[in-house]
Amino acid sequence: MVNTGMLHYLESGDAVTHGVAYLLLAMSVASWCFLIAKCWMLVRAKRQGPRAMTLFWQAPTLSEAVLAIRGADKERVFAPLAEAALEAGQAYAPNAMLARVELSERVTRALRQALTASRRRLEFGHVLLASIGSTAPFVGLLGTVWGIYHALTSIAASGQAVIENVAGPVGEALIMTAFGLVVAIPAVLGYNILGRLQRQLSEDLDGFARDLHAYVCAPGKEATHRPRDAQLQA
Repeated sequence: MVNTGMLHYLESGDAVTHGVAYLLLAMSVASWCFLIAKCWMLVRAKRQGPRAMTLFWQAPTLSEAVLAIRGADKERVFAPLAEAALEAGQAYAPNAMLARVELSERVTRALRQALTASRRRLEFGHVLLASIGSTAPFVGLLGTVWGIYHALTSIAASGQAVIENVAGPVGEALIMTAFGLVVAIPAVLGYNILGRLQRQLSEDLDGFARDLHAYVCAPGKEATHRPRDAQLQA
């Protein structure tokens, strides 16, 4: 009777077989760890966003609004935009080149940089999931092809090419393809789910950035953002 099973396949395999198995295991662990951490972060940001923006717009001044959104936005997704708008609106240096730039342009540039940083934070790691989801089946297929090759070589050397001797080793080798799919399917599903959450948060960030720009650049804001001495000299 031929000894079959996954453990027997790994015990009888060579360095390539073991390398493929360990690589699939590492890819699975990495994808699940990232999925759990990233899902926790995006779900928290999605829940905290509406309350953070509500507290922001209920504050009497922009400075107090920034303090309020810092406390509510624990994931630091929306708060950087408010901080950038406040800093750009208050920045005034009469002797610097920045003084020649209009308020609207300063705020637009600051918000663009903060928006890019927040989006990068939301998108961090998505390439990892996409890579695992697309390559894991091929890694498993590599293990299968290599296992079938060695199984057929051993059977040919023994000269006993009966169905019992062929089916067992070939069936063991096919398990590697199944493992590759087991690793890839959660990664692909997680990539799609996290991508949807990320797109929703990006839309909220875009709207928040437009509202901040409209508020800071409202008519009459330019003078209020200058220091008191500069206003008196003007």
